[in-house]
Amino acid sequence: MRPGGLAALWCVAALWAFACFRPASAQGVERGAVYDNLSMHSDILGGERKYAVYLPPDYHISERSYPVLYLLHGAGDDQTGWIQYGEVRHIADRAISSGKATAMIVVMPDAFTGRLGYFNAAGADWRYEDFFFEELMPHVESTYRIRREKQYRAVAGLSMGGGGSFMYALHRPHLFASSAPLSAYVGPSSMEDFNRWRSPEDPELSEEEIMDWIGRHNAVELIKSLPADSVKAVRWYIDCGDDDFLYEGNSLAHIEMRRREIPHEFRIRNGGHSWSYWRDSLPEVLAFVSETFRR
Repeated sequence: MRPGGLAALWCVAALWAFACFRPASAQGVERGAVYDNLSMHSDILGGERKYAVYLPPDYHISERSYPVLYLLHGAGDDQTGWIQYGEVRHIADRAISSGKATAMIVVMPDAFTGRLGYFNAAGADWRYEDFFFEELMPHVESTYRIRREKQYRAVAGLSMGGGGSFMYALHRPHLFASSAPLSAYVGPSSMEDFNRWRSPEDPELSEEEIMDWIGRHNAVELIKSLPADSVKAVRWYIDCGDDDFLYEGNSLAHIEMRRREIPHEFRIRNGGHSWSYWRDSLPEVLAFVSETFRR
């Protein structure tokens, strides 16, 4: 080797290593920030409630306000689920950097309560849905630079959180521009289903009271009974794997929307009830909600 050849070879190797292993931001993908152990006091629920937030890459260097996606976890997880297993920061960073999604704030509340997830418990004092709209939403939308118009607000979630995505948008279509239930639990359809989710602390209810609660917390029944214009006020993206045990409920929601001529996107892909499926879904969800944010 000629004199100086070894040094030249070392320089080439060093440049190659830098190109391959330099930080993501140097490769054109700026990194957003995630805070996964935030908390706020709730008078409605009587204590502290945790939540997590994803802030887009340019949040701390801009003064503008951002659209918001409320991203709901499933049963057994908490506010860290979409961060730890769903890789929300990596996926959102990539989607925003590529232009597939607009820069947005993602709020992930903790609904690991041992109760009926994101809903008010039937006949009981546990009012999670009231907490979400009366305390959590005002708190985060005043703490962060979030745009508060309906056009810039969306909700999505998986499994139990998919059920929350259905219910929140169906109960309050004036608040959400779009909703993306993933592998959603569409809600109980019978006394047996209802009792499976009951907490031992909940009071005994009559059959009439239970069936009334079911009618207000089953997505298929609400799609059937609500005014069509109310359901059409939200853009819908429904996604469920062909091997998912919740496939039937999601399909029935799709069929009922088709019957009532309610525009929606319906995706059935290969897969089951798993994080690998939902990680593949998330970029499409971010792109879908961004279509409304950009109008």
